[in-house]
Amino acid sequence: MYADRRPYAVPTALDVLAGPLVGMVDLPARLAWTGRTRYDLTSEADRAVMYERVLVEAGSIDDLVHLINGRELLRVWSRLYLPRQVRRAWEERFHDLATAA
Repeated sequence: MYADRRPYAVPTALDVLAGPLVGMVDLPARLAWTGRTRYDLTSEADRAVMYERVLVEAGSIDDLVHLINGRELLRVWSRLYLPRQVRRAWEERFHDLATAA
């Protein structure tokens, strides 16, 4: 299965993820190829959907650094709907995510 072989971008540390927590974000087409590009980060639901999209589609650490906030990711991790391959890649690198409530 392609999802099992596909490389997923995962940073070396959560604290390098300095994405915004408020405001509007327009994802580039390479991350939002399914159609929706605009997310209102003041909405927790919108932020979660954007995080799911970026974590799955990011082709580089740079995308993650500018769009994902490490503290917020830790807070919402257990509520994100992610493919098992993405969840596994991140939890293997960051054990705090695996135990995040």
